[in-house]
Amino acid sequence: MTQQTARPTFDTDPAAAADARAAVDSIVAELQAGLDRSDADTYNRHFAADVIWGSPYGALVSGYDRLHAIHQRLHRDAPVGRSRYVIERVLSPAHGVAVAQVRREALGDDDRPLDPAQSFHEMATYVIVRRDGDWWLVAGQNTPVQPGKGVTVD
Repeated sequence: MTQQTARPTFDTDPAAAADARAAVDSIVAELQAGLDRSDADTYNRHFAADVIWGSPYGALVSGYDRLHAIHQRLHRDAPVGRSRYVIERVLSPAHGVAVAQVRREALGDDDRPLDPAQSFHEMATYVIVRRDGDWWLVAGQNTPVQPGKGVTVD
């Protein structure tokens, strides 16, 4: 007979949750600024030295130096175009840890999201950890948004 274990809830400390949300807000603002200026230095400012990164096409990149070189090339040779980051959800499973779901929407000239069926939108999961008073993005996974193939659950 298998004993049923209660599932824990991790996002229970309001102060830790507010701290995590502020950290995600700050890092996402840097991502947005870096994207807007096609500037990999700004985009990657708070990526950890041992960051792990999953591309929307299934590639895995380990380490800041490798990822930064890729982002420099992408920002220079293939800028994303106008887009906006939208923080969908932030959890704080422990003090000094934030897990965030962040959507990147491609935008038209009127600042409205373009149709995801005809432009590239993505959803990212970021893990952000506080070390010595600073917050660092330690892991990210990007997934393309494919209309009609996903399920939204809240």
